[in-house]
Amino acid sequence: MSSLNWYLGTMGYSYDDWKGVFYPEELDKGDYLSYYSHYFNAVEMDSTFYGTPRTEYVQRWKQATAEGFVFCPKMPRQITHERRLQEADEEVEAFLQTMRLFQEKLGPILIQLPPDFSRREIGSVEAFLDGLPRDLRYAVEFRHRSWHATATGEMLQERGVCWASTEYVHMPQRVYVTTDFLFIRWIGRHGVYDTKDRERVDKTTSLQEWLADIKERQSEGFQTVYGFFNDEYAGFAPATCQKFKRLAGLPTESLTPPQQGRLL
Repeated sequence: MSSLNWYLGTMGYSYDDWKGVFYPEELDKGDYLSYYSHYFNAVEMDSTFYGTPRTEYVQRWKQATAEGFVFCPKMPRQITHERRLQEADEEVEAFLQTMRLFQEKLGPILIQLPPDFSRREIGSVEAFLDGLPRDLRYAVEFRHRSWHATATGEMLQERGVCWASTEYVHMPQRVYVTTDFLFIRWIGRHGVYDTKDRERVDKTTSLQEWLADIKERQSEGFQTVYGFFNDEYAGFAPATCQKFKRLAGLPTESLTPPQQGRLL
């Protein structure tokens, strides 16, 4: 699997529980992203789910991160959950125009559909995807089990869109290959851990199963893997991401923060 391009990180990065265990105690919150980008080469932008950010924020985030870093933003819930992909052309255009400011640091855009969005609405998904500009990359996450059918993969494959794989409650755990990259989300069960400052569960076996699935499907032609860990998955996303990287044979650094901060 060494021939694959790996972009691995966490879902979000600005969490108070990480202070002192990942971020140095004295590090200003405004420097979190820069510090984070020296350990991980990608982040899933959860904040964009709540609305399109101001352009100056995007420019600041881009400048703060290391070379080769990638942002994978979530499409706003106004589009996916409130409008349910319909009559949202203006909102989509405004969001994508802002995301383009990431330039070479923009990765796939995640379109996360609500749990009650079933395959009966496949026409809405097809129309929505057909209207998206083709120069950007997209991944769709389905949270209704009705989508787990051959027709879903065919629909996405025809449009060059990734079927996001997840480890999430009640959803099938498997790798889906519909384009030249994978997008995997290790989510877990919400509300399990009261604090997210250490791993509470050893997920080694599950991660090894994911790696075996990736290796088995590699002959299907994907070249890049984007993968993101949630704190709810094992209790502390940075450590779990590092564990996955070690299992995949990728280089890692100790997450123990230095006493006087890190020179950025």
